[in-house]
Amino acid sequence: MLLFLLLIPLTPLWAMGGDSVPEKRSFGQRLYDLVKTFSRVDTSYIEPQHYNFAAMIQNTNTYEIYSLYSKSGQSVTFAPKPSIKFGPYFGWRWIFLGYTLDFSHLGDGNHKQDFNISLYSNQLGLDLFYRKTGNDYKVRTLVLGEGVNTDAMRDVGFDGLSTSIKGFNLYYIFNHHRFSYPAAYSQSTVQRRSCGSWLAGIGYTSHSLQVDWASLSRLMAERLGQETLDKAQIDSSLTVGSVRYRDLAFSAGYAYNWVFARNWLFDVSLSLALGYKHSAGDMDVHKFTLENFSFSNFNLDGVWRLGIVWNNTKWFAGANAIFHTYNYRKSQFYTNNSFGSVNIYVGFNFNKR
Repeated sequence: MLLFLLLIPLTPLWAMGGDSVPEKRSFGQRLYDLVKTFSRVDTSYIEPQHYNFAAMIQNTNTYEIYSLYSKSGQSVTFAPKPSIKFGPYFGWRWIFLGYTLDFSHLGDGNHKQDFNISLYSNQLGLDLFYRKTGNDYKVRTLVLGEGVNTDAMRDVGFDGLSTSIKGFNLYYIFNHHRFSYPAAYSQSTVQRRSCGSWLAGIGYTSHSLQVDWASLSRLMAERLGQETLDKAQIDSSLTVGSVRYRDLAFSAGYAYNWVFARNWLFDVSLSLALGYKHSAGDMDVHKFTLENFSFSNFNLDGVWRLGIVWNNTKWFAGANAIFHTYNYRKSQFYTNNSFGSVNIYVGFNFNKR
């Protein structure tokens, strides 16, 4: 289909009944014209950017949570305290670069690594992320069965959890002539009339989860007492030790921009992904082949976004939230990981085109 579209401009006007032969255009010029046509927006719905540069200050708050469940109903949930970051950003057209300082972990020796970037254009969106945990996790909830009181473990610090996740999500925006993701998340256009769009995409992630269960068992014995642990009879499938898996997913979703007042926009977006997860951990050490393909390896994941923006083309301010969730299920074991960020920002555009 792309080849057919590229060949359309090659047809000379004189071959269609014109009186003169137009000036020849290079392949690059024809390709540029095609991209411009494909990127064209309906200006009654979307007001294009009027400036070349932008500057803003942003507060970013990051969150994550890991939950592990056994078939018997026992579970444990870990989560660190949120990271609170502030920093300046500078933008050119639709590209924003900046630096934030994590004020919640100043001088505490935390080794957390967190890299997230989201690129929004009219037609395509891209999420890139890499996260590696630090040592500030806490046990948020612990369920060992009916009649077993685990309140003494709530919000207890635990440094025996190590996790990482890296990957990308790439998605296509069907109604890109009238619906603008950049208006909601990169402030490079302004949505003037309410509109929505279907989304479709593909993603790939690599996950790693390791729990020092010996250390956790000692902590539970100290806080709950050995008698309580003996009564609970912890399911061995919960103490898996480590899980590593790769996830290839195809997603579909819908996003809607609601223009509820002049210069104001509220966006809500949800994409569900059907992911095939191949493990390479303690629960399943063999490599993937067609022989071990299983429909039970399919799991449902999701990405959701919320954003509210005020933008008069010169000044802008707003907030947004972007969260990812992943599920991994085996016959005796289940884990859920969710992570994301909440951003609050204010800025201005300059150098009018």
